Amino acid sequence: MTKNQEPYEEGKRAGAHPLLVVFGILIGLWLFVALIVPSSRNKQATGTEGPTVSVIEDPEAAPVMFQVQTTILDMNTLGLVVPSQATDSQIVALLKRLKQARLDGTLGEQLPSTTPGHKLGDHAIADIFIFSDKHYAEADTIRTLAQGAHAPGTLYPNAVPFETAMEQVRGHYRIDLNDTGSPDNGSLGFADESGIHSKRYKRIF
Repeated sequence: MTKNQEPYEEGKRAGAHPLLVVFGILIGLWLFVALIVPSSRNKQATGTEGPTVSVIEDPEAAPVMFQVQTTILDMNTLGLVVPSQATDSQIVALLKRLKQARLDGTLGEQLPSTTPGHKLGDHAIADIFIFSDKHYAEADTIRTLAQGAHAPGTLYPNAVPFETAMEQVRGHYRIDLNDTGSPDNGSLGFADESGIHSKRYKRIF
């Protein structure tokens, strides 16, 4: 026995105190949970936001051409068709171009009136749907989209189902001049008023 080693005493506990062992285990478990298990605060709630879509605007891209396929005055709705080769950046540019024309008071030079004779103008309220396939720009399909996902399926029995038509919308521009706080809403893809949206949906403005 060396000089620094204390002799064994009856009743004296050898080794680390049990409380220290317990605290060590608790700290180890806490570190495991904090570092290994993903925090629920970092998880995105399902359905609260549309998927992130990367859209790179190309200022050199040629303006996309379009034609008016359908006009539904009783729903203040238009269906536009663009070439299938149109890129997302061209759709974004088209949406911004239409908005600027609305602000400049020249939208009537490009699109038919949706509210003829209205005190706020010919496009006081407008739902403008942009498609690449003209078969989806027909009146019943657009009526189905305008009614939203929760409209009865028997309302337009011959129309394409909402879920199918929604995925064919390249862009959507909603004008409501009665909403002075946010009169213009434009997006890639489409989302109805309940928040149900297509896979390509991305709010532009």
